[in-house]
Amino acid sequence: MTHDPSSVRHPAVTATAIALPHDAYDFEYYERRISDTWLLEKSLAVRTMRMPFLAVPVGGTRRGGDYPVSCPCFGLKVRDLLLGRPGFPDLRVQWSPYPDTCFVVEWGERLPKLWGDRDATTLRRFYGYSEAAIAAFTGRPCHETPSSAAPEPCSPTAP
Repeated sequence: MTHDPSSVRHPAVTATAIALPHDAYDFEYYERRISDTWLLEKSLAVRTMRMPFLAVPVGGTRRGGDYPVSCPCFGLKVRDLLLGRPGFPDLRVQWSPYPDTCFVVEWGERLPKLWGDRDATTLRRFYGYSEAAIAAFTGRPCHETPSSAAPEPCSPTAP
């Protein structure tokens, strides 16, 4: 079966920025997780069908962002809506790296290649999550160093 935007079953293709970022359904999700909360005021609440979701720009520790869409038609509309806005560089519609959606509109740097057990931490840092939010997700203490530096050696004779 091919994608046919002119089909009667295909929803009307729109993308609208609504008035306040606070009105997005996932505003509190980002508010609890993002390190540079000032980005939230520069975000856009984007509605493609019924519910508005947040498009958070890059800046501070946030190197990239994305907005999931159901098909490339909506992806192109969201891309056009964000085009030229500060904090949304290098807009592109891509196949989604997530198993629960088909396409995303991405901006900023490209996702890093992820391998190994540190992938979740690397990805969350890429998206600008706070160390506390990462620690809550991974179950690791918040005081871990964000770099890949080797931990200090333990010594049974240390004071």
